Amino acid sequence: MVIIIIAAIILLFIIAVLVFVRQPPFGKIPSGKDLERIQRSANFEDGKFKNRSFTPPLTEGVSYYSVMKEFFFEKKKNVKPPASLPSKKTDLLNLDSDENILVWFGHSSYFIQVDGKKILVDPVFSGAASPVKFTTKSFQGTDVYSTDDMPSIDYLFISHDHWDHLDYETVIKLKPKIKRLICGLGVASHFERWGFDKEMIIENSQKDIICLAEHLEDWAEDNKKDFIKKLKDIVENL
Repeated sequence: MVIIIIAAIILLFIIAVLVFVRQPPFGKIPSGKDLERIQRSANFEDGKFKNRSFTPPLTEGVSYYSVMKEFFFEKKKNVKPPASLPSKKTDLLNLDSDENILVWFGHSSYFIQVDGKKILVDPVFSGAASPVKFTTKSFQGTDVYSTDDMPSIDYLFISHDHWDHLDYETVIKLKPKIKRLICGLGVASHFERWGFDKEMIIENSQKDIICLAEHLEDWAEDNKKDFIKKLKDIVENL
Protein backbone atom coordinates (compact mmCIF):
# COMPACT_ATOMS: atom_id res chain seq x y z
CA MET A 1 0.00 0.00 0.00
CA VAL A 2 2.82 2.39 0.92
CA ILE A 3 4.57 1.66 -2.37
CA ILE A 4 1.37 2.44 -4.30
CA ILE A 5 0.97 5.77 -2.49
CA ILE A 6 4.61 6.73 -3.15
CA ALA A 7 4.28 5.75 -6.82
CA ALA A 8 1.07 7.80 -7.10
CA ILE A 9 2.78 10.87 -5.58
CA ILE A 10 5.72 10.53 -7.97
CA LEU A 11 3.36 10.14 -10.93
CA LEU A 12 1.36 13.23 -9.90
CA PHE A 13 4.59 15.21 -9.49
CA ILE A 14 5.76 14.21 -12.99
CA ILE A 15 2.38 15.16 -14.48
CA ALA A 16 2.45 18.51 -12.66
CA VAL A 17 5.95 19.27 -13.99
CA LEU A 18 4.96 18.34 -17.55
CA VAL A 19 1.87 20.56 -17.37
CA PHE A 20 3.93 23.41 -15.88
CA VAL A 21 6.64 23.40 -18.58
CA ARG A 22 4.01 23.36 -21.36
CA GLN A 23 2.79 26.81 -20.35
CA PRO A 24 3.32 29.69 -22.84
CA PRO A 25 6.27 31.32 -20.97
CA PHE A 26 8.40 28.28 -21.81
CA GLY A 27 7.98 28.96 -25.52
CA LYS A 28 8.49 26.27 -28.14
CA ILE A 29 11.32 23.95 -29.13
CA PRO A 30 12.36 24.46 -32.80
CA SER A 31 10.96 21.88 -35.19
CA GLY A 32 10.42 21.38 -38.91
CA LYS A 33 12.15 23.97 -41.11
CA ASP A 34 13.39 25.89 -38.06
CA LEU A 35 15.18 22.80 -36.77
CA GLU A 36 16.56 22.01 -40.23
CA ARG A 37 18.12 25.48 -40.41
CA ILE A 38 19.82 24.95 -37.06
CA GLN A 39 21.16 21.59 -38.24
CA ARG A 40 22.63 23.23 -41.36
CA SER A 41 24.52 25.77 -39.26
CA ALA A 42 28.33 25.60 -39.28
CA ASN A 43 28.10 25.49 -35.47
CA PHE A 44 26.00 22.33 -35.41
CA GLU A 45 28.22 19.31 -34.75
CA ASP A 46 27.50 15.81 -33.42
CA GLY A 47 23.86 16.66 -32.76
CA LYS A 48 24.70 19.78 -30.74
CA PHE A 49 25.08 23.51 -31.35
CA LYS A 50 28.63 24.53 -30.39
CA ASN A 51 30.24 27.95 -29.97
CA ARG A 52 33.17 28.63 -32.26
CA SER A 53 35.25 29.84 -29.34
CA PHE A 54 35.79 27.57 -26.32
CA THR A 55 33.08 28.26 -23.77
CA PRO A 56 33.36 26.08 -20.64
CA PRO A 57 30.07 25.46 -18.79
CA LEU A 58 31.74 26.12 -15.44
CA THR A 59 34.59 28.27 -14.14
CA GLU A 60 37.97 26.55 -14.17
CA GLY A 61 38.53 24.43 -11.06
CA VAL A 62 34.81 24.24 -10.22
CA SER A 63 32.64 21.12 -10.41
CA TYR A 64 28.87 20.66 -10.54
CA TYR A 65 29.11 19.03 -7.10
CA SER A 66 30.81 22.07 -5.58
CA VAL A 67 28.31 24.43 -7.22
CA MET A 68 25.30 22.49 -5.87
CA LYS A 69 26.89 22.14 -2.44
CA GLU A 70 27.53 25.88 -2.24
CA PHE A 71 24.05 26.72 -3.50
CA PHE A 72 22.14 24.52 -1.06
CA PHE A 73 24.33 24.31 2.04
CA GLU A 74 26.66 27.31 2.23
CA LYS A 75 25.42 30.71 3.27
CA LYS A 76 26.88 33.69 1.47
CA LYS A 77 27.19 37.18 2.82
CA ASN A 78 26.44 40.37 0.92
CA VAL A 79 24.33 38.68 -1.77
CA LYS A 80 21.62 41.33 -1.46
CA PRO A 81 22.06 45.14 -1.28
CA PRO A 82 21.23 46.47 2.20
CA ALA A 83 19.28 49.38 0.70
CA SER A 84 17.60 50.42 -2.53
CA LEU A 85 20.11 50.86 -5.35
CA PRO A 86 20.41 54.41 -6.70
CA SER A 87 19.10 55.02 -10.20
CA LYS A 88 18.24 57.81 -12.59
CA LYS A 89 15.10 57.51 -14.69
CA THR A 90 15.08 59.01 -18.18
CA ASP A 91 11.86 59.97 -19.95
CA LEU A 92 12.16 57.66 -22.95
CA LEU A 93 8.75 58.63 -24.32
CA ASN A 94 9.79 62.20 -25.03
CA LEU A 95 13.33 61.95 -26.36
CA ASP A 96 14.78 64.31 -28.92
CA SER A 97 15.07 62.18 -32.07
CA ASP A 98 18.47 63.77 -32.78
CA GLU A 99 19.86 62.71 -29.41
CA ASN A 100 22.02 59.57 -29.22
CA ILE A 101 21.74 57.91 -25.82
CA LEU A 102 22.26 54.63 -24.00
CA VAL A 103 20.33 53.63 -20.88
CA TRP A 104 21.39 50.58 -18.88
CA PHE A 105 18.55 48.91 -16.95
CA GLY A 106 20.76 46.26 -15.34
CA HIS A 107 22.49 43.00 -16.31
CA SER A 108 22.14 42.79 -20.12
CA SER A 109 19.13 45.10 -20.59
CA TYR A 110 19.70 48.30 -22.55
CA PHE A 111 17.84 51.01 -24.41
CA ILE A 112 19.80 52.66 -27.21
CA GLN A 113 18.81 55.51 -29.50
CA VAL A 114 21.13 56.03 -32.47
CA ASP A 115 20.35 58.23 -35.49
CA GLY A 116 16.72 58.34 -34.39
CA LYS A 117 16.43 54.55 -34.25
CA LYS A 118 15.20 53.12 -30.94
CA ILE A 119 16.75 49.79 -29.91
CA LEU A 120 15.86 47.65 -26.92
CA VAL A 121 18.13 44.78 -25.81
CA ASP A 122 17.11 41.85 -23.56
CA PRO A 123 14.42 43.73 -21.59
CA VAL A 124 13.31 42.22 -18.27
CA PHE A 125 10.68 44.39 -16.56
CA SER A 126 8.59 41.73 -14.80
CA GLY A 127 10.53 41.92 -11.54
CA ALA A 128 11.83 38.35 -11.72
CA ALA A 129 14.19 36.47 -14.05
CA SER A 130 12.42 33.17 -13.54
CA PRO A 131 9.18 31.36 -14.40
CA VAL A 132 8.58 31.19 -10.64
CA LYS A 133 7.92 34.72 -9.41
CA PHE A 134 9.25 34.32 -5.87
CA THR A 135 12.74 33.39 -7.13
CA THR A 136 15.47 35.48 -8.80
CA LYS A 137 13.67 38.72 -7.96
CA SER A 138 15.10 42.08 -9.01
CA PHE A 139 16.84 44.16 -6.37
CA GLN A 140 14.99 47.15 -5.00
CA GLY A 141 15.82 50.22 -7.05
CA THR A 142 16.55 48.30 -10.25
CA ASP A 143 12.90 48.10 -11.28
CA VAL A 144 12.16 51.78 -11.84
CA TYR A 145 11.22 51.18 -15.50
CA SER A 146 8.24 49.26 -16.83
CA THR A 147 6.93 48.42 -20.30
CA ASP A 148 4.72 51.53 -20.08
CA ASP A 149 7.88 53.67 -20.05
CA MET A 150 9.05 52.27 -23.40
CA PRO A 151 8.45 54.17 -26.65
CA SER A 152 7.83 52.51 -30.00
CA ILE A 153 10.77 50.16 -30.59
CA ASP A 154 12.40 49.96 -34.03
CA TYR A 155 14.49 46.92 -33.13
CA LEU A 156 14.12 44.51 -30.23
CA PHE A 157 17.26 42.41 -29.75
CA ILE A 158 17.12 39.13 -27.83
CA SER A 159 20.60 37.65 -27.41
CA HIS A 160 19.44 34.21 -26.18
CA ASP A 161 16.55 32.59 -24.36
CA HIS A 162 17.71 32.39 -20.76
CA TRP A 163 15.12 33.80 -18.36
CA ASP A 164 17.27 36.82 -17.48
CA HIS A 165 17.39 37.81 -21.17
CA LEU A 166 14.07 36.69 -22.63
CA ASP A 167 11.20 37.57 -20.29
CA TYR A 168 7.81 36.36 -21.51
CA GLU A 169 5.74 38.85 -19.55
CA THR A 170 7.83 41.76 -20.79
CA VAL A 171 7.87 40.89 -24.50
CA ILE A 172 4.12 40.17 -24.52
CA LYS A 173 3.38 43.62 -23.06
CA LEU A 174 5.83 45.24 -25.50
CA LYS A 175 4.43 43.36 -28.50
CA PRO A 176 2.30 46.27 -29.89
CA LYS A 177 5.34 48.60 -29.73
CA ILE A 178 7.83 46.37 -31.56
CA LYS A 179 8.50 46.93 -35.27
CA ARG A 180 11.29 44.39 -35.88
CA LEU A 181 12.60 41.60 -33.69
CA ILE A 182 16.15 40.24 -33.94
CA CYS A 183 17.18 37.07 -32.14
CA GLY A 184 19.68 34.24 -32.15
CA LEU A 185 19.21 31.06 -34.11
CA GLY A 186 16.66 28.80 -32.40
CA VAL A 187 14.87 31.57 -30.49
CA ALA A 188 12.28 32.61 -33.10
CA SER A 189 10.15 29.54 -32.35
CA HIS A 190 9.27 31.03 -28.95
CA PHE A 191 8.00 34.24 -30.51
CA GLU A 192 6.01 32.40 -33.15
CA ARG A 193 4.21 30.48 -30.42
CA TRP A 194 3.49 33.78 -28.68
CA GLY A 195 1.78 35.18 -31.76
CA PHE A 196 4.50 37.38 -33.22
CA ASP A 197 4.36 37.79 -37.00
CA LYS A 198 7.10 35.65 -38.54
CA GLU A 199 7.76 38.37 -41.15
CA MET A 200 8.91 40.80 -38.45
CA ILE A 201 11.48 38.38 -37.00
CA ILE A 202 15.12 38.29 -38.09
CA GLU A 203 16.80 35.15 -36.75
CA ASN A 204 20.55 35.02 -37.24
CA SER A 205 23.46 32.80 -36.32
CA GLN A 206 26.94 33.54 -34.98
CA LYS A 207 29.09 35.78 -37.16
CA ASP A 208 26.09 36.81 -39.29
CA ILE A 209 26.01 40.50 -40.19
CA ILE A 210 22.73 42.14 -41.20
CA CYS A 211 22.37 45.70 -42.48
CA LEU A 212 19.32 47.10 -40.69
CA ALA A 213 19.60 50.70 -41.84
CA GLU A 214 22.24 53.17 -42.98
CA HIS A 215 25.12 53.14 -40.45
CA LEU A 216 23.33 50.44 -38.44
CA GLU A 217 24.34 46.78 -38.53
CA ASP A 218 23.55 43.75 -36.42
CA TRP A 219 26.24 41.23 -35.62
CA ALA A 220 26.10 37.96 -33.73
CA GLU A 221 29.03 37.08 -31.50
CA ASP A 222 29.80 33.99 -29.44
CA ASN A 223 32.80 35.65 -27.82
CA LYS A 224 31.95 38.00 -24.94
CA LYS A 225 35.21 39.96 -25.29
CA ASP A 226 34.47 40.74 -28.95
CA PHE A 227 30.90 41.73 -28.06
CA ILE A 228 31.98 44.02 -25.20
CA LYS A 229 34.61 45.67 -27.41
CA LYS A 230 32.04 46.41 -30.12
CA LEU A 231 29.53 47.68 -27.55
CA LYS A 232 32.18 50.05 -26.16
CA ASP A 233 32.83 51.31 -29.69
CA ILE A 234 29.14 52.13 -30.03
CA VAL A 235 29.01 53.92 -26.69
CA GLU A 236 32.10 55.98 -27.48
CA ASN A 237 30.48 57.14 -30.70
CA LEU A 238 27.19 58.21 -29.08
